Amino acid sequence: MYKRLERNDPCWCGSGKKYKACHAAFDDKLIQLEHKGFRIPTRDLLKTEKDIEGIKKSAVINMAVLDEIGDKIRAGMTTQEIDDIVYNTTIKMGGIPADLNYEGFPKSVCTSINEEVCHGIPSEDVILQDGDIINVDCSTILDGYFSDSSRMFCIGNVSPEKKRLVDVTKECLEVGLKAVIPWTPIGDMGHAVHQHALDNGYTVVKEIGGHGCGKEFHEEPFVSYVSRPGTGMIMVPGMVFTIEPMVNMGTDEIFCDEENGWTVYTADLKPSAQWEVELLVTETGYELLCW
Repeated sequence: MYKRLERNDPCWCGSGKKYKACHAAFDDKLIQLEHKGFRIPTRDLLKTEKDIEGIKKSAVINMAVLDEIGDKIRAGMTTQEIDDIVYNTTIKMGGIPADLNYEGFPKSVCTSINEEVCHGIPSEDVILQDGDIINVDCSTILDGYFSDSSRMFCIGNVSPEKKRLVDVTKECLEVGLKAVIPWTPIGDMGHAVHQHALDNGYTVVKEIGGHGCGKEFHEEPFVSYVSRPGTGMIMVPGMVFTIEPMVNMGTDEIFCDEENGWTVYTADLKPSAQWEVELLVTETGYELLCW
């Protein structure tokens, strides 16, 4: 049960204001939604102004790293070279690659090519070829705050079929952003993403989705892109989460590499694409923090 404070108590958000002048009406709204059976975020998931500023500073590094990749990525480059750029640029700017050693992940970034859905591990043995599509998923820690985003890159002469997949996946992300409406269920947003993919002849991975982010790498809620309208946590101003649909050209079925325990592939080995942004829910919609 979401509990209110006494009216003259200091507000839980740390603003220094009295509760009645700060978040009392906000909490009343949450309590009403909870009574109606909706899932609402706990207070630790709502970011303060200090938290948001910290995430934004982390995101400056994350986006600079992806910009650097965009300038240098090319056919003939190894994915280990991408990892080296991520590590060196992040450290030079004062950050820490969040992926490095996270739950045993051995590299600083995920590089997922063609039929690799996610969590591709950089290697000296993996060389980018003309016609490849690759997702570079980068995450940064700065002063304890986490930023997370990914971009797709088309290498050389990419087939029209792959290019369309990349473009429609970005459209799915944009559709999701338009559906970030404060005080509505996050399932509405996920359903909109899924429907756009289906309308274009694609499928969306069920088992892996977005996540809360900011004070930890992965926080609640899990963000599904095959959700039903009216379900899931209410999107409340102050929440920070990622939108990152993984859209497949063929089946939505996937499997994980048994040898490395990380890399996820499409079951039919047809291409997959993903774009990722990190956003803040506001009173009027959303603010992009990292893209």
